[in-house]
Amino acid sequence: MKVLNLYAGIGGNRKLWDNVEVTAVEIEPEIAEIYQDFFPDDIVIIGDAHQYLLDHYTEFDFIWSSPPCFTHSKANIWLNPQGHIRYPNMNLYQEIIFLQQWCKSLYCVENVQGYYEPLIKPQLSGRHYFWANFHITDMKTPPGNISKAGGGIAKYWIELYGFDISKYKLHDLRKDQIYRNCVFPPLGKHVLECARGKTVIPLTEFTEASIRE
Repeated sequence: MKVLNLYAGIGGNRKLWDNVEVTAVEIEPEIAEIYQDFFPDDIVIIGDAHQYLLDHYTEFDFIWSSPPCFTHSKANIWLNPQGHIRYPNMNLYQEIIFLQQWCKSLYCVENVQGYYEPLIKPQLSGRHYFWANFHITDMKTPPGNISKAGGGIAKYWIELYGFDISKYKLHDLRKDQIYRNCVFPPLGKHVLECARGKTVIPLTEFTEASIRE
């Protein structure tokens, strides 16, 4: 399966994919470098994922897009009153409408649950919204409240996602935010398996062993 992975980050959604040829697009060079280290066989493009989708959407069997979610997040409920005022980034809905109208291959657009009623009705799986042209069954994902996780934040993220980025020196990029932007790897696998039409059994327990299987 030829896959386009847009807004790739360090590849949380991609970690457990198998039998795929992946082209990943990430705009931050330092993050793209980490992704390439984790997935040396993938084609990694440093650039604008929004424009790349427009130019290349016909070339793939499956498209995954995760546009930046912070302007849609429920965090805006308390950020806005504190003076962090911002418009929702409408690239999200541009891509949904574009793919719905023109894409002949399998696709999904992922985002967090927002602080407003979605303008286009999504599917819900875990704590995420998905707009896709195939059915995605629900699965449980780990809680978002990391304060309850033992061993500290760093250990929690490393064990949860199976990525250790502690050795990388990053300029003006927060490592905890990079982890927060990851999709839980079993959920990424779950969505791809749904696209392939396979029977998926939702995961109910999350351990380091299950993530790295």
